[in-house]
Amino acid sequence: MQITDDLNRLLDIVPPTVRKNLINHPERECLIEIVMDLGRLPEARFPSNAEYLSQQPVTWDDLSHCISRIGEFSGDNRAGIEKTLHRISAIRNRTGKVIGLTCRVGRAVFGKIGMIRDLVETGGSILMLGRPGVGKTTALREIARVLADELHKRVVIIDTSNEIAGDGDIPHPAIGRARRMQVASPELQHQVMIEAVENHMPEVIVIDEIGTELEALAARTISERGVQLIGTAHGNRIENLMKNPTLADLIGGIQAVTLGDDEARRRGSQKTVLERKAPPTFDIAIEMLERERWVVHESVSTTVDGLLRGMQPTLQVRQMNDRGEVTVTQERYSTPAARNAVPAGSSTGSSRPLPPLSAPGLGGLRASGKMMPLPTSTTVRSGSVPEKQPATQEFEQLLNASFDSQGLGDDNALDLGDNGFNEDDLPLHIYPYAIARYQIEQVIRTLMLPVVVTKDIDGADAVLALRSHIRNQSKLRQMAKNRHIPIHTVKSGSPPQIAKALHRLLHRSDPSTPEVPDLSLFASGNSSDELEALEEARLAVEEIVIPKGQPVELLPRSPKVRKMQHELVEHYRLKSNSFGEEPNRRIRIYPA
Repeated sequence: MQITDDLNRLLDIVPPTVRKNLINHPERECLIEIVMDLGRLPEARFPSNAEYLSQQPVTWDDLSHCISRIGEFSGDNRAGIEKTLHRISAIRNRTGKVIGLTCRVGRAVFGKIGMIRDLVETGGSILMLGRPGVGKTTALREIARVLADELHKRVVIIDTSNEIAGDGDIPHPAIGRARRMQVASPELQHQVMIEAVENHMPEVIVIDEIGTELEALAARTISERGVQLIGTAHGNRIENLMKNPTLADLIGGIQAVTLGDDEARRRGSQKTVLERKAPPTFDIAIEMLERERWVVHESVSTTVDGLLRGMQPTLQVRQMNDRGEVTVTQERYSTPAARNAVPAGSSTGSSRPLPPLSAPGLGGLRASGKMMPLPTSTTVRSGSVPEKQPATQEFEQLLNASFDSQGLGDDNALDLGDNGFNEDDLPLHIYPYAIARYQIEQVIRTLMLPVVVTKDIDGADAVLALRSHIRNQSKLRQMAKNRHIPIHTVKSGSPPQIAKALHRLLHRSDPSTPEVPDLSLFASGNSSDELEALEEARLAVEEIVIPKGQPVELLPRSPKVRKMQHELVEHYRLKSNSFGEEPNRRIRIYPA
C-alpha cells in the first residue's frame, strides 16, 4: 500500500516548540493527532501511546498561531488546510472562544480497498462501521477513487466537513475523478444528499458519518432510486445499529410483531417477537474492528434476521498482512455478553482443578471426518411390513409408529427409507412444526448438514415436529398423509435433540454408539463458562463413568449450566441428577 499524508503541511501550522520535537520523531509516520489545550502541555498521539511534546503549557499565542494558518471553522467546529486531508477541530468555551485544538493527520492510503474490492464491484450499497480513528474515512476516500478512476462510474462525494476530499475549493487528488459537494452546515447534509441525486445524475454517492434520522431517510431515498451508496455510520457493530432507533432504518428498522397462536407454536417462540420492518438501506455491512481486520456481512438482511431470532451467525473475517495479501476466515459471532465473559481457565470459585478446555471448532462432524456417506439401503427401522400391504396403509402404520415412539434412541423412530429417499435427493428439505426455525438452522450450519428448512410443506421431504404438539394435530397429520410425507418427532426443541433427529433422517447415526458431540450445540451461548462446564462433563463421562463404571460429581454450576450438562449426559444415554443447596448445587453422573 502507498501512503500519502502531507505531514509537513500540518507541522507548519503548529508552534515551533511543538514542531521541532516531531520533525525527527521515530514514530512520525504513525502520528494520529496533535492535541493542544490551553494551559496544558501539548500532546502527540500514536497508535500505541501518547507523549508530551514540550514542557511549556499551551498559551493563547500558540492557539492563535495555529488558527491564523488554517481555514475558517464551519458549523461543526472543524477546519482544514487547503489541498490537504488534515482536519483541525476546535474546543470552545461558553463565550465561543477557542481554548483547544485537535489536529488530526489525514492520510490517503492507496491499495486499502483490496480487502473488499470484490464487494465494491458488485454494485451493492456498503455501510462501514467502526470506532473513531479506525480508518473509515480513509477507506471511503480510496473506494471513491477506485469507483471513479478504475471502474469509470459517476461518483459524487457529500463532504460535510471537507474531510474526505480536503479543505479548499479544489479537491485533493486522492479522490481521483470523483466529484465533491461541500455542505454549508452539518444540519443540511441530508438536503445536499438529495440534491446530488436530483441535479448531478450520479451512479455512486459517498457519504461520511450518517448520524441523524433525516440523513438515514435520505440514504434510503437514494438507495431506492437505484444509486449505489457507500457510507459510514456511528456504531461499532451491527447490533449497535439495531439498538439505535435513530439509525436502525439503515438496516431495515426493528418492530414488534404479534404472532398468531399457530405461528407462535410453529416457531416455538412467544407471541410478541421483534422482526425487521423493511429491506435494509445497505446490502452489505463491514465492521472495521481494526485497521487491517474487517468483518464482512454480505447480506445485512440475513444477519439482522438471525440476530433478532437469537442466532449466532458465522462471520467472514478479512485480514491484510504486511505484504498486502488478504486472508478470509470464518469465526463464530459473539454477543457483547460473550465477548466480556470470563476467559477460560480463570477461577470458578472452587479449588478443584479442571482439565484444559478444548473449545469445539466450527467444522463440526464433517471436518472431523465422522460424517459417513448416505447408505444406499432403504430399510425401515419400525419393523417388517408385509410386501402386499397397500402403500397408504403402510405409510399410516409407519406414521402411527412414529407418534407412539418414546424417544429418538428407540427402535420405532420413523425412517425415510420407505419414502424412496437416497443420496441423490440431497439436500433434504425439512418442514418444522412447533420447533424454532433458527434452532434447526443453527444445527444445520454448525454440523454442515445437507438439509434445507422450508416454509412450504408441499416442498418438504419430511416434517420435524415437537412430540407434545403433534398428537392432537389431526390436520397436520392428514396433510402429511395426503402428501405421503413422513413426520419425525422429537421430545424437545433443544439443539442436541434436533441434531440427533437430522442424523437419523440422513442415516448418519448408529443408535447404539453416540458420536463425540459438538459442545456448541449444547451451549445456549458461546461463553467460556458454558463451554468449560460442558467439557468437564464430557471428560468425566468418557474417561471415568463409561470406562471405569464409577459415578462422578461435577463442580457446582448455575441452574442454566446444569441443564446443559444434563442434556449432554443424556446424549451418552446415561443418568444424572442434581443435589446440594445453592450456590453449591451440582450434578452427579451415574454409569449405565
